[in-house]
Amino acid sequence: MTAAPRPAASLPDARPASLVLRLTPDFALPFVQLARLDRPIGWQLLLAPCWQATALAGLALHRGPNLWHVLLFLIGAIAMRGAGCTYNDILDRKLDAAVERTRNRPLPAGRVTIGAAAAFLVAQALVGLAVLLSFNRFSIWLGVASLGVVAIYPLMKRVTSWPQAALGLAFSWGALMGWSATFASLAAAPILLYLSAFAWTIGYDTIYALQDARDDAIVGIRSTARLFGPRAQLAVGLFYAASAALAFAAIELAGGGAIALIGWLVFCSHLAWQVMRIEGADPATALRVFRSNRDAGFILFAGIALEGWLG
Repeated sequence: MTAAPRPAASLPDARPASLVLRLTPDFALPFVQLARLDRPIGWQLLLAPCWQATALAGLALHRGPNLWHVLLFLIGAIAMRGAGCTYNDILDRKLDAAVERTRNRPLPAGRVTIGAAAAFLVAQALVGLAVLLSFNRFSIWLGVASLGVVAIYPLMKRVTSWPQAALGLAFSWGALMGWSATFASLAAAPILLYLSAFAWTIGYDTIYALQDARDDAIVGIRSTARLFGPRAQLAVGLFYAASAALAFAAIELAGGGAIALIGWLVFCSHLAWQVMRIEGADPATALRVFRSNRDAGFILFAGIALEGWLG
């Protein structure tokens, strides 16, 4: 008898040559894929508003971001993004089986049981809880408040053409947490940054949804990509413009400065480049443009952080 081949070493939107996949033993591969550790763009996008707000809080205090908070948010973003994706896959396993890009995910492909996935979900959530308990009481309750949004997001694609807005509410929460971790309160600047991240998320997740528009129409999954149709480029451009304007207002309220403004201008240029790339984009191009938002998010963070350190 010959040994069975290694199952689905990578999924279509993963990076097959990634170090994570190369180092992952076969038994752990389904869990790595459930947590999307082979696709770091998700936790990077979740992390960006956390770091931006941490830097914004530092700017308001005429200093750089709190590095301990930077580390905590890194750990928390990886854990909670993994928990969210595992939860999403448990709920969406039947829908995923009908979509070409997702049918080989661990649950629809039968490579992991629902029970094992649920246990993995709890383990990741406990890591996130440990991070949350490291912050002040206001931030702890603020973090708990986000769970309602996180819980309903996977259901939104069944009932509304705006699931990207629900994702924006959840993925932007770090813009509030990063500030509250420093001040144990909120103010206009982090709220504006939250709204900026909200608009940014709708834009980039619309680009992501362009990959699945054809299959989504067949199985009845709703999205802004389907809603906007041939006007997707215009819609993404408008959301990105709103994101840029709101980010500028947040930076100015926190103290502004030339270095932060340069970072903001580079961020704006990156968003404009994305908009120009998505007209008639095929799935591979849409995925590349979507992934480039990692750079956009960290460019904005870098500008604000450097202003605090050097300005």
